Amino acid sequence: MSASDPLGGAPLDRGPVDGDPVDGDPVYLDYAATTPVDPEVAEAMVGCLTLEGDFGNAGSATHAFGRRAAARVETARAQVATLIGAEPDEITFTSGATESNNLVLLGVARANADRGRHLITARTEHKAVLDPCKRLEKDGFAVTYLTPDRAGRIDPEAVRAALRADTVLVSIMYVNNEIGVIQDVGAIGALCHAHGVAFHTDAAQAAGKVPLNVRRLPVDFVSFTAHKIYGPKGVGALYVRRASRPLIQPVAFGGGQERGLRPGTLPTHQIVGFGRACEIAVRQLETEQGRLTALRERLWTGMAALGGTHLNGEGAPRAPGILNVSFEGVEGESLVTGLTGLAISTGSACNSASAEPSYVLRALGRDTQLAQSSLRFSVGRFTTDADVDFALEAVQGEVGRLRALSPAAGSDALGAAGGIWAAGELRTPGGTPLAPRDGTEGATLISGEAGGPGQETWVRFHLAVADGTVKDARFQAYGCPHTLQVASWLVRQLPGRTPEQGVPGTPASWAEAVSAPVEKLGRLLVVEDALRACLGRWRRGA
Repeated sequence: MSASDPLGGAPLDRGPVDGDPVDGDPVYLDYAATTPVDPEVAEAMVGCLTLEGDFGNAGSATHAFGRRAAARVETARAQVATLIGAEPDEITFTSGATESNNLVLLGVARANADRGRHLITARTEHKAVLDPCKRLEKDGFAVTYLTPDRAGRIDPEAVRAALRADTVLVSIMYVNNEIGVIQDVGAIGALCHAHGVAFHTDAAQAAGKVPLNVRRLPVDFVSFTAHKIYGPKGVGALYVRRASRPLIQPVAFGGGQERGLRPGTLPTHQIVGFGRACEIAVRQLETEQGRLTALRERLWTGMAALGGTHLNGEGAPRAPGILNVSFEGVEGESLVTGLTGLAISTGSACNSASAEPSYVLRALGRDTQLAQSSLRFSVGRFTTDADVDFALEAVQGEVGRLRALSPAAGSDALGAAGGIWAAGELRTPGGTPLAPRDGTEGATLISGEAGGPGQETWVRFHLAVADGTVKDARFQAYGCPHTLQVASWLVRQLPGRTPEQGVPGTPASWAEAVSAPVEKLGRLLVVEDALRACLGRWRRGA
């Protein structure tokens, strides 16, 4: 299928078009998933790896190697604490925000089970919060899941209404990882403390990106991680307010490191990298906020000009670097597949491999189709104006192509594509005259479809028939890439066939021909139904 011919008369393999990578590497716009390690950070880490560096075990206090490593860890602990306005002894190192979240939810729930077994969180939390909550429910705890408003914010009054006498913990994230919405953690935390309830916030997308000072916020526990702020993967931290330390117990045991809360040999090089990343983030926070906000708005302005676009989180305060947009009239998987020149996400990086629509966007009230056609763009330290402009050109081109290909475009798209068959007695089902095309003069146009608006798959075939055979075939489709690929493959098999020969092959054989996964067979049945409808009309002389 070529970019200049949106109706399926050519192979789906389009060759290079605008939006494809120029030098083999796509433009990286997935900073909310992870960030590249800053060169300063990498340099600091190297100094803790080899014999010439501070490679020792920080727990080995009997010799100089261990003492030097321990000193590097404590320096980094102070740097990490400074980022969020904490004291160094309130920082517990973990493997990342996921472990920190698990430690809080499981550790606080179990430590306080004798006085209450109820927790409160939001439907839009990261899986690193939702899944531990599900685990606790299996263990006999009760969890209330709050629904956000259409902008994605949790009303503090909803938290107040959900509080019970047996509530022991509320966990509401600071910045949503998919839509970038900033929650009113100050108001929510104040409500919790007024009722004697501990408050935790997952700040993986907030720390180092928006102002965050735990001395000015009524928070007991804060989770964050290094790899979101240009540090290494595999290291994060949990802030535990001094006064709240009795409220939490460890969930793993052995070694007694990190004041007995999180055991295990400390990864000195990762911790040192984390500390340096925090130091850089503090230094650049103010200027980066303004620059990233400008890039985000530049991106949104260009996408809004397409029409039929929805800003997810609109009307709520949002973090500078995240833009989440839903596109009407396109199938999300096909859109992402077509944007080979961009490294972006369809939602949370931890969940984007799934074909399911984002549970965050569904919680905001987006219908399944809009939620499934959403993209998350996240800009960062190394994003340039040129990167944003490249992304805009790519998205505008691919959205336009998929919308033109969709059956929703109607007969106008057939005419706009330069026509399929000869003009004169031939017109589209909507009455639009068709431009001439060699080899199809005098043919009759037969169309048939299956699926429809609002469904995950919608396919329409058009056959030019004369002298009892197919002279040419085209399709329009809304669906996943494999649906489009199979429809494109089929229209190349149809010329020369008679109505008696019927459908060439089966959905299973088509899937094998284009290497489609077995789970796509259900969608390919819609392709088969559309082609059968077309052939049925032909046999009936329609």
